[in-house]
Amino acid sequence: MRKSTSKNNNIDIVHLDTVTAFSDLSLHSNFSEIEKQIQKYWQENQISSLVLNKDGDEIAFHDGPPFANGMPHWGHILTSYIKDCFVRYHTMLGKKVIFKLGWDCHGLPAELEAEKELNIIGKAQIEDLGIQKFNDHCSKSVLKYTDEWLQYFSKSARWLRSNEEYKTMDISYMQSVIWCFKKLYADDLIYKASRIMPYSWKCETPISDFETRLDNSYREKESKAVTVLFEVVESDYLFSLVGKNKRIALLAWTTTPWTLTSNLLLAVNQDIVYAIVEHESTIFIISEVLLPKYAEEVGNDIICTVLGKDLIGIQYKPLFQYFTNEQNAFKVVHGDFVTIENGTGIVHIAPGFGEDDHNLAKLYNVNPVCPIDDGCKFTFPVTDYVGRQVFDTEIDIIKALKIKNAWLKTEQYFHSYPHCWRTDTPLIYRAVPSWYLAVTQIKEKMLKLNQHIKWHPSHIQNGLFGKWLENARDWSISRTRYWGCPIPVWESDDPRYPHVEVYGSIEEIEKSFGIKVTNLHRPFIDSLTKINPSDPTGKSRLVRVKEVFDCWFESGAMPFAQYGHPFTDTASHFTAEFVVEYAAQTRGWFYTMLVLATALFNTVPFKNCIAHGVVLGTDGKKLSKRLQNFPDPLKTLEKLGSDAVRLFMLSSQAIKGEDIVIDSDVTGAINIIKGVVKPLWSTYNFLMLYLKIDQVTPRNIDTAHSLLNRYILQKLLKTWIIIKNAMENYDTAICIQEVASFLEVLNNWYVRRSRHIFWQSGYNAQKEEAFNTLYTVLFTLCKILAPLAPTLSEAIYLGLSEIDGNYQKSVHLEEYPELSQFEISESLISNMERVRLACNNALAIRNEQKIRIRQPLKCVTFIGVSDFEFSNEMREIILDEINVKEWINADKTEIVQYADLVFKLNLPTLGKTRPQHVKQILSAFKKKDFSYTKNSLIVGGVTLNEGEFQKALEIKEKYKNVAKVLSDGVVILDTSLSQELIDEGIARDLVRFIQQSRKEENLEITQKIRINVLLRENVQQISDIVARFKTYILTTTLATEAEVSSIMSDVTSNKFEIDISSLDGRVDVINIQIVIHKV
Repeated sequence: MRKSTSKNNNIDIVHLDTVTAFSDLSLHSNFSEIEKQIQKYWQENQISSLVLNKDGDEIAFHDGPPFANGMPHWGHILTSYIKDCFVRYHTMLGKKVIFKLGWDCHGLPAELEAEKELNIIGKAQIEDLGIQKFNDHCSKSVLKYTDEWLQYFSKSARWLRSNEEYKTMDISYMQSVIWCFKKLYADDLIYKASRIMPYSWKCETPISDFETRLDNSYREKESKAVTVLFEVVESDYLFSLVGKNKRIALLAWTTTPWTLTSNLLLAVNQDIVYAIVEHESTIFIISEVLLPKYAEEVGNDIICTVLGKDLIGIQYKPLFQYFTNEQNAFKVVHGDFVTIENGTGIVHIAPGFGEDDHNLAKLYNVNPVCPIDDGCKFTFPVTDYVGRQVFDTEIDIIKALKIKNAWLKTEQYFHSYPHCWRTDTPLIYRAVPSWYLAVTQIKEKMLKLNQHIKWHPSHIQNGLFGKWLENARDWSISRTRYWGCPIPVWESDDPRYPHVEVYGSIEEIEKSFGIKVTNLHRPFIDSLTKINPSDPTGKSRLVRVKEVFDCWFESGAMPFAQYGHPFTDTASHFTAEFVVEYAAQTRGWFYTMLVLATALFNTVPFKNCIAHGVVLGTDGKKLSKRLQNFPDPLKTLEKLGSDAVRLFMLSSQAIKGEDIVIDSDVTGAINIIKGVVKPLWSTYNFLMLYLKIDQVTPRNIDTAHSLLNRYILQKLLKTWIIIKNAMENYDTAICIQEVASFLEVLNNWYVRRSRHIFWQSGYNAQKEEAFNTLYTVLFTLCKILAPLAPTLSEAIYLGLSEIDGNYQKSVHLEEYPELSQFEISESLISNMERVRLACNNALAIRNEQKIRIRQPLKCVTFIGVSDFEFSNEMREIILDEINVKEWINADKTEIVQYADLVFKLNLPTLGKTRPQHVKQILSAFKKKDFSYTKNSLIVGGVTLNEGEFQKALEIKEKYKNVAKVLSDGVVILDTSLSQELIDEGIARDLVRFIQQSRKEENLEITQKIRINVLLRENVQQISDIVARFKTYILTTTLATEAEVSSIMSDVTSNKFEIDISSLDGRVDVINIQIVIHKV
């Protein structure tokens, strides 16, 4: 495991006398302060520039643009951590990662914030102010918090490429967007049409269908559901059934009473059965199935039933007089979408306010009237409500229906309803003219290209994203707003002389209009007009259409527009190695990038897509400044350190695409400090302490002689294999889980079992190998960790490298460890793991029997723990770990003396695999009519296979206090005590008290001492024990002398209680005092 070096030979080698002594950082544990020192070091030495500009094969990363008119939150921090992690990782693999920090500038978020700041509302006030002033304000407002964003990036140790950024409002970016539109237009993928679209009346603009799927835009809405009578004009067919001179009414139900002003048709389903009932001199027509819901209002006196097809063509009276002259209107038609799930089975059709309505009206050649303005206020000819917002008129409309005797009942109806994702107001579905990208024409290509993208998590590919693609619809790409990239289409202002021109570059516009173009925004671009070449009179002009692009179209163009394509040569960077955003972007940015990449280049915009989950507030709800349901990010980073927060987030289920909750204490990060940061720092501190004591320079090694050293190197190798594979699959959660698992082994097994080697005086081959092993492990581990915990790994790397004396300026300039040349010994790892588990079971028996660890025991027996004979070195490890004098490794055949093999039926599985035999099997099993052979259980003559039953060992009753099951083995601990063992336990207690006293007096680890043990009782017993175990006590505590005295000092420090219980069962505890003298 030799130290890797950078391929960049131009990087200076930094020596110890030119930098802060990072080896001294091992003495500190304020990780936030350590991070500040590391970041200062990075800045002073321009480390990020050195790393990000290393020579190497170029790959691209697409950095999705956030809006900088608001402060970043925890979701942005999570995204940043993932981005930075894999930029660092690919860089350490020898790649040069090309990316630009992006800023989303156009669109509704910017306009709404500007309206708030300017204290204006709506289009009318914007135009009163002036589009130029409004857009000038937007251009400044949208970058208001860029400094704060950069502060967050710095605090979270995210590296950016210096002076490399793009803004969607830059003229070079906008030029690429209009080039894109022109190419799509030339390929017949752009068309203009009036269709029903989700419309935000608050923003006065349509929004894309996919925007209604973003951020859970559906909310529960309470609506007034009204049932209305539509009176039949004349119908010989109906009169023949109920008699003439009867009032006949079709019952229709709607949750949008305001749309009744625009009713032009009624729809039935030709296959539904409708009941004709009479109640209080009125004949009602309603679905027979739904009639019981209206029993109170219309009774249940059914005259007869008819099919929907019999009602088609029947004429009825208009509810209101606003559109009485419309052709082909006010009749019953068939609609496939009509069901009997709710309502009356008859649907009122307002062609301008619903997709089904619109399509049906088109089929029957009915005009799709839409009498509302941009703010969804009624317009002429709805004279009774002109100027009023549609939702505000519903009560008055219901009153009008009652006056007309056309109202049956009103209900409060709760349903899930789409809301504007920017203003949280309910949307309206209305007919709107818009420019469309014909996504349906390229849908099959998109589905095929999606199979070339690796999604993380993988189920998104054919699940969330794949299903979305299968149902993709044509995309409305225009918005009737002001601050955005303009649709580059000029049309004749006289419909008698149609003419259209589309421009795809600044050069084309300048050439056509004869003017220098330095700005593509409104109102400048709107001012460019010219004579219509198709008008022989020369009077009409070409004027630009008023729409601007949907900002999602602009962000979807990011892979090429950030580089100004095709006006620059950057084709190699179109397809990114990876992109990162939260999972809802499968309906947003991920989707729009694939649409444009498919339509323009027939290629994928990215190879890997990391779709992470959402960070929720302390209450499990969406992060909200108003609710203050999340801890302050900057304060948290300052308190806990960025790496702890980073490791928490990268190890969370958010990486798997699931939502996570960030509590007020950020407990996840605190747990990371306990489970990863402190254990790693503790091991580093341990090594640095003893390296300085012995004044040695360790080196990287490939293998070792000691079993324990070979094991930890092999364990490191296996950890690297798992982490490398996980990093290749963009799964940081597995990486950090493996790091934590490895640190548990490193700290609580390897270091603890090796501590005596580092502690011993002098320097020998055993100690040298231990130093080299731990140095190799930490040096390799900090490089593995570098992308995941950049500052912590840097601090360790620089500290270790100062001991080495010759190193790179940064761990991030190193190559990522490549250890595939080493052969892994699974047998060594698995045997040591089983031994560790067996030892833990033996220690658990001690704990249950309340026998302290320091108390030696006679013997431990392993049965079936391993099939091979352990070496003497492994034997010594086991004896020392469990603190026993003897260890027996017995054959599996002896298990039957201590444990029984018990079985349990897997009933859910049996119910699926053998449903016809379940009763027979259960009956036989209860009677113990079964036998076990190899891997099969025969129950009542039925042979069950693995998975249909479970087997386990169960300790016999007589051994339950001294034995434990270890998978398919058993551990037995002899807990009987002799006086000799008791005395040795007391000696070990004394050593512990002496070591604790050294620590309390802050002695240097190498300080030699003299010891006085003071006590008033059992003096002779303790004196004899100290004499017998003197060598052990002196060696272990670095003491030159140990005496026992029958006096006690008045000083309260270094006083302890010691258990001197005897074999006869007498429990006795005496007080002792340890007095230490420096030598």
